[in-house]
Amino acid sequence: MKQWMKKIAVMMIAIVTLGMYVPASLTEEPSDAKARYNSDSDVSETSSPAVLEETPPLTDPMLELSEKAKEQVMRKMGPKIADRVADEFTAVILPHIEQVMQTVMLDENGEPISHYGITEDPASGYGERIFHIYDYQQEENVVKFHVRRDHRPLEGYWFNFHYHLKDDQFETHYEIGEIFWDKNTPPKWMA
Repeated sequence: MKQWMKKIAVMMIAIVTLGMYVPASLTEEPSDAKARYNSDSDVSETSSPAVLEETPPLTDPMLELSEKAKEQVMRKMGPKIADRVADEFTAVILPHIEQVMQTVMLDENGEPISHYGITEDPASGYGERIFHIYDYQQEENVVKFHVRRDHRPLEGYWFNFHYHLKDDQFETHYEIGEIFWDKNTPPKWMA
């Protein structure tokens, strides 16, 4: 009986630690690699220091924010939804989102407002939030971009993209556009 318990214990430990223990012989560098780098080789010991010139980024801040916004929307949709509606989103909805961002995030001189940024926490499940444009100086939201699922009888499910502005305490829905899903229920966000 005692031998039987030992065998079960060994078997359970082997299953639990499977892949956790890596033998030292697998992590060591082969001796061939050490032999290749011999100090008696013909390679010169002196080398000139590498000089890296620091160039300012040439990207447009609005283009960067637009890419970040697209990334947040794709993250919100998740792979199941994004696979089916990504092309239509890029062609129809994204230009409108970029247009709204241009009007909100540029000052009177057409320069991007430096203390505005995009939040990075889209709502999962059935929540509407995609991203918000946030004023880091005032510590408040300026614009809220949302997407809602609409179920229209006999038509099916639609994704309604809209935004809210701080000017009216985020009450009014400003329509961006809609994308048809299907007559079947779409998966949860970020699924």
